[in-house]
Amino acid sequence: MADKRLQLFNISRMQKLLLHWYHANKRDLPWRENQDPYRIWISEIMLQQTKVDTVIPYFHRFLTAFPTVFDLAAADEQEVLKAWEGLGYYSRARNLQNAAQEVVEKYNGVIPDEPDKLGKLKGIGPYTRGAILSIAFNQPEPAVDGNVMRVVSRLLLIEDDIAQARVKKDFEKHVRTLISKEDPASFNQAVMELGALICTPKSPACLLCPVNEVCRAFAEGVQAELPVKSKAKKQRVVPLMALLIQNDQNEFLIEKRSEKGLLANLWQFPMVPLDEMDKKHAATWLQSEYGVNVQIGEELGELRHVFTHLIWELDIYAAKTEAKELADERIRFVSLDELDDYPFPVSHQKMIPYLSQCSRS
Repeated sequence: MADKRLQLFNISRMQKLLLHWYHANKRDLPWRENQDPYRIWISEIMLQQTKVDTVIPYFHRFLTAFPTVFDLAAADEQEVLKAWEGLGYYSRARNLQNAAQEVVEKYNGVIPDEPDKLGKLKGIGPYTRGAILSIAFNQPEPAVDGNVMRVVSRLLLIEDDIAQARVKKDFEKHVRTLISKEDPASFNQAVMELGALICTPKSPACLLCPVNEVCRAFAEGVQAELPVKSKAKKQRVVPLMALLIQNDQNEFLIEKRSEKGLLANLWQFPMVPLDEMDKKHAATWLQSEYGVNVQIGEELGELRHVFTHLIWELDIYAAKTEAKELADERIRFVSLDELDDYPFPVSHQKMIPYLSQCSRS
């Protein structure tokens, strides 16, 4: 078992090697400029499911727009979503603002440094809590995500399935034992950095690894087989017809998504579910759903957008309407210039170039 291996594992040697490597090789990242809890919190939320290089410009823009927790708490949600536009997983942004409002209301704008209080804020799970507590407050708390589990599974030669919740809890215990009590902030970041630069998912650079002398997977030549992870369920494919509906004033119809669920409160072009009907009935469905009569024109293109659990297969069509007023509060007409004021998911941002093909004769 991994616990027995921990008893024999040279923890102090690993810590010394890893921290020395980190201080000599760490990347110059904007959230590492200081230990401001707000900046670290923002960065950790953005870095979930997103690569570092993608996050950097968003981080700068977000901090410019909302430099303090008070600014974020007081902002209009649409402004927050617009600042997040393109990063995906938009529930992160909504949860972030909700948590900021709670920090302002309950803690006078001071981000709590107590695990229980911090962990109760919306959107802060065990990993993010551990990252903030260790990096911002220098507390020896584990921050375990996929990268960390990969590194630790190789160091300790753990062959348990990391897709299981029980196993992740075990990894938290292992990291709590391995973490440097003198410099937990650097330790957790060092493990993350090692996973990003050296101990990568495929073809890890073991010969360059600063801790290869204590790595059990490397010693046995099985590093490429770890971590063990069972396959996720197959993604559900959802066929959709996206309509770029134009009126006589060269405006386009957009729709606000529901307050709950996937892409909540973002804006999009109307979509017709093709798993429920044939395309020839799309105009009838739209009239029934929104009270708008349309004439569907030519197909402009196709898009495929992949989410964690489903895939949208989008057929994009031009459409026209003679409607002057809209009774449904979910929809509105906007000009091309006004589109920039609305937060759109990436899939619908990719449709905007097609609008030039919809010009009315």
